Amino acid sequence: MTHGVECKGVSKVFQGDGVSTYALENVNIKLEEGEFVAIVGPSGSGKSTLLSLLGALDLPSDGEILYGGSPVNKLNSRRLADFRFENIGFIFQQFHLLPTLTALENVMSPLFARKVSYNKKERAEGLLEQVGLGDKFNSLPSQLSGGQQQRVAIARALVHEPHWLLADEPTGNLDTNTGEIIFERLSNLNREKGCGVIFVTHDADLASRADRIIEMKNGKVISDTRSGAYA
Repeated sequence: MTHGVECKGVSKVFQGDGVSTYALENVNIKLEEGEFVAIVGPSGSGKSTLLSLLGALDLPSDGEILYGGSPVNKLNSRRLADFRFENIGFIFQQFHLLPTLTALENVMSPLFARKVSYNKKERAEGLLEQVGLGDKFNSLPSQLSGGQQQRVAIARALVHEPHWLLADEPTGNLDTNTGEIIFERLSNLNREKGCGVIFVTHDADLASRADRIIEMKNGKVISDTRSGAYA
């Protein structure tokens, strides 16, 4: 099975006070397995909405999200949760770490209710070591810097080796140097593990270093360009 993702005629409409607002309107894009993709555009352009649909956190109002050629939006809630667990890792701007759990426990948290074929603790320890936090296993989020918390979030997203890593402004709350370290981690994962990365960003410099840039405005894709090496 291939792990490409496709949006076919995808729209997302929010209803409120008798008014229909299109967050996305007739979006058609195809993302190949292992791509490194930036989604850019002004606030309110639909970037985060598109990311949540691609990651099956939300369902489209119209159209289809296809994964490996199969429509994800037709799955029931349990199968949708299984699909996300098997295929998608999420990194959010706000980190969303559980404050009462250690770094190691946070990385293991997606696995708590799951049966897996590997040792959960060993996998989590190895990932924390990979992101440079081998000495922080037992630290609580409050004892970590913003950059360290984001690295815990990356390790958590990778714990079940997803096919796609979806990141919403992953460097938005970090200083420039720390943001660069985080971006390099994502880039290395893409190159070394073949993990597809889709990241939303306002940072034009970071976006320019992706294989592909999808630009959005008013809920529509207005341009879709590949870098010279991938054109």
